[in-house]
Amino acid sequence: MDIEKKVHQLLERLDSIEEELSKPETLQDQKKYRTLSQDHSYLSNVKSTWEKLRKAKLELAEAKTLLKQEDDPEFITVLEEEITSLEKEVPKLDEAMETLLIPPDPQDHANTVLEIRAGTGGDEAALFVGDCVRMYKMFSEKMGWKWESLTSTESDRGGFKEYIAVVGGPNVYRHLKHEGGTHRVQRIPDTETQGRIHTSAITVATLVEPGDDDDIQIEERDLEIDTYRASGAGGQHVNTTDSAVRITHVPTGVVVTSQEERSQHKNKEKCMRVLKARVKEAQDLKKRQELDKNRSEQVGSGDRSERIRTYNFPQNRVTDHRINLTTYDLDAVMEGELDNISNSLVKHFRQKELL
Repeated sequence: MDIEKKVHQLLERLDSIEEELSKPETLQDQKKYRTLSQDHSYLSNVKSTWEKLRKAKLELAEAKTLLKQEDDPEFITVLEEEITSLEKEVPKLDEAMETLLIPPDPQDHANTVLEIRAGTGGDEAALFVGDCVRMYKMFSEKMGWKWESLTSTESDRGGFKEYIAVVGGPNVYRHLKHEGGTHRVQRIPDTETQGRIHTSAITVATLVEPGDDDDIQIEERDLEIDTYRASGAGGQHVNTTDSAVRITHVPTGVVVTSQEERSQHKNKEKCMRVLKARVKEAQDLKKRQELDKNRSEQVGSGDRSERIRTYNFPQNRVTDHRINLTTYDLDAVMEGELDNISNSLVKHFRQKELL
């Protein structure tokens, strides 16, 4: 890929988009304005990253030239430190630039429903759900995304049996859609007296939240709606009214619950958002299967039964099995530093789709 040529083509497009956005008729067409605004955000990111990369490469070259000419030991030390720092920064910017230049998908910016559930492993699995909720929250903050909790079920000993949130912002689905699958954790529980490593698992699902342009029809007659009293872990009541809502979509058997809000109306609203996302996922999956019935693997489908990643705490190791990526920075990953894994997955699966 001729990166410089590609960037110049994109930046020419940025100029024309800025011109379009300034026209009064564009402001009146909300759909067009929304699309152009998303394109503008993406291209502005390309421009910013490209300028940082060029600046870092120029500073690195200048520092190396000065080092050859310098005799002052103190200044030599300063230059060597600067070179070491820039030699770490340039590859990261190169990687970010390559990832940005992967052709965008129409759903890249779509709000993403993130469903995290405890699997095998009992209390340890529930605790790890809590850890992963924190990890994704911190990643979202770093990326500048908005996090909204939809519903959760706490576990008696900490963590969650289930946690569902919706995340919105630039390129949110682009980076989160490959998180879908089974995440395995290996660590020594606090209650383990003999130091044995315990293995448990959680599942993550990532769904596109339908937007205004999506035609997702859910008939009221197909819904069974129950209300009940919200309660916390261990059964203690957290509300004295029947504000919690359970909705069953009869045709698909999908069941969604919410007790986050004190208002029954707001809980029903949250349930419907999750329900629509699941129905959309089913419809999209059916379309993909119809388009390619012979394909053995659905690229980027987020198959929840597949073990995609292992988190090994004793070795501070995280391995993504789909791309054979292993790093020894699990402590940083759990603090929301998912960039390396996320960018590698975006590049791998996008290139695979383009084959």
